[in-house]
Amino acid sequence: MECVNTSGKRKTAIARAVVKEGTGKVIVNKVPIDIYGPELARLKIKEPLGLAPEMAAKVDISVTVNGGGVMGQATAVRTAIARGLVDYYKDEELEAMFRAYDRTLIINDDRRKLPKNPLGHGARAKKQKSYR
Repeated sequence: MECVNTSGKRKTAIARAVVKEGTGKVIVNKVPIDIYGPELARLKIKEPLGLAPEMAAKVDISVTVNGGGVMGQATAVRTAIARGLVDYYKDEELEAMFRAYDRTLIINDDRRKLPKNPLGHGARAKKQKSYR
């Protein structure tokens, strides 16, 4: 029985997916996808499954995710699922379809926040001056 391990990242959220032969069950942090978290996050996670429903119905996907916030985790999970499906089926056309739909389905979002600067409260904010 073949088993594929993949990962997805968004900000500080890291998702690890295990794709193996099965009946189409998707589990995120030991919770079935149908009752997982906020509805918006659930819809985001289901995008790669909706793009390739006949392929997703033949595999079981188990994902563990930690770090980050709710939507960061959802984006990391969808990347891990999409990569897992591509790696499991070794399908170039599926990867091309995912990339055409949304590049972040296959590629991690590498944006990070800017570091804080010494002259202000954050990366861009500066202390105000009143003498000019």
